[in-house]
Amino acid sequence: MEQEDFSKYNGEGTQLRKVQHRMVEMLIEVDKICSKYNIEYYLDAGSLLGAVRHGGFIPWDDDLDIVVPRKDFKRLSKALMKELPSSMAYQDRFTDWNFPSVIAKVRDRNSYFYEEECTDRFKEKGIFIDIFPSEKVPSMWWKRIVDYPYGHCIRAIHNYTDKKDKFISYLIFPFIWTLVKLTRFVNIFIPSNKVALCYGWRPTYNSCNLEDIYPVKRMNFEGFQACVPNNPDGVLKAYYGDYMQIPPEEKRHVHSTKIEIYDE
Repeated sequence: MEQEDFSKYNGEGTQLRKVQHRMVEMLIEVDKICSKYNIEYYLDAGSLLGAVRHGGFIPWDDDLDIVVPRKDFKRLSKALMKELPSSMAYQDRFTDWNFPSVIAKVRDRNSYFYEEECTDRFKEKGIFIDIFPSEKVPSMWWKRIVDYPYGHCIRAIHNYTDKKDKFISYLIFPFIWTLVKLTRFVNIFIPSNKVALCYGWRPTYNSCNLEDIYPVKRMNFEGFQACVPNNPDGVLKAYYGDYMQIPPEEKRHVHSTKIEIYDE
């Protein structure tokens, strides 16, 4: 299908290709731990798109995304902290107070990944795998309403804003957290097969059908058989529409302006 030469992005020996190889090594470790603890994960977003369209990474991509059910998120967190090799570290807002997000990361300790406004605040600064919790979300309209105050409070409390905003966020956070818990409780009784990324994650608003995701299956990703949704086509169409269309060069963006990778 591909006729364009993408080697200018991630040809063998390039810095980006070294980064991508390192992330595959990290994914293999995470996969082993998920298998050991019977936790289902799957590639998501650009990583899933890369698996389907390119057999691995999108050539210009410098991160890797996986999803786990929110009910397994804490269990996976504990397992990763216990089982990851010393060259990697688990990171979330509880292990690293300056990490202002509801998601988590597995970080490589032999690299440096620059993220504007936040890298220098983190204890762990290496390249990473993003871990997103997913949950039942019957109403994306309501999710948008809940996500803004919940996500903003977390970012403010975890040092993304000024002292006044932080103080106000501390005051209102118990109310917002109660609203999130109440929403999750009500969702239990609403007939719906829609799942999305967890409450508090604002950048994307896409939901998928549960039957398109489970049971997960294996698909080639850079020579490794990684877990993907049962119907990748259905998930990717929900996210991107015509996902097989290669974007023009001006829309091919990397996430970091500076990445360093060191020999272990």
